Amino acid sequence: MASTNAPEFSIVDIIDTTTIVSLLAVVAILASSYALSLRVLVPSTSSSFRILFIWHAFDFLIHTIFEGSFLYNCFFTYQPFDSATHHPTMMTNFLGHSDRVYGAAYGDNWATKLWMVYAQADKRWGGADLTVISLELLTVLGAGPLAAWICYGIAKRDWKVSFWMVVLATGELYGGFMTFAPEWLTANQNLDGSNFMFLWVYLVFFNMLWVLLPLYAMYVAFQEMKNAFMVRNGVVAAAMEKHEKARKGKAN
Repeated sequence: MASTNAPEFSIVDIIDTTTIVSLLAVVAILASSYALSLRVLVPSTSSSFRILFIWHAFDFLIHTIFEGSFLYNCFFTYQPFDSATHHPTMMTNFLGHSDRVYGAAYGDNWATKLWMVYAQADKRWGGADLTVISLELLTVLGAGPLAAWICYGIAKRDWKVSFWMVVLATGELYGGFMTFAPEWLTANQNLDGSNFMFLWVYLVFFNMLWVLLPLYAMYVAFQEMKNAFMVRNGVVAAAMEKHEKARKGKAN
């Protein structure tokens, strides 16, 4: 996953106060999503849709709070480019400024601290990687609000929610692929999987959530749409049979 030259860290070096607070924030968001499901979903809501409500509420809050803060730092946190300390490849002309470097690495707020924790495993999130920013703009401005609407649709039992779950899940899976495919094609030059925390918690666990849950959403949506079409086909078949019997009765 990472270069063999990556430095070795002890568990004490990796799990600091910022890491603990960040992980607790994720747990708090999940707990809030669960609590919201208890408040707005009727008791007869199926377990599959209850899980998907919690997931999409969690999805919306993560995209809005965490990834929204990433975009904020990409657009508003910067330092002047210094050829003595910054690599020439960091001159991307982002926002039309070739004399600046942007991202969490150059600020000092709660979000920069949070993202610099994750950037230990994937250093692109400490700066302003153009591919990541492009995907995050779609994620924060599009996927986040759509996830919130899906929660509303599940609570209101809107029949359209299955279609939009497929749309969102497709976008999430595509976004995940486009985030990591450049790394796979370049020997993971920005990734560090040299220890359990970086590899299995940051890179595998947190990113696989956005693979497994979208796939589950697709599965549930497929079942719902299949059932709807089977009912429709049954109704159509019954109507055609009734019409045929009526026609034969008249003929006799």
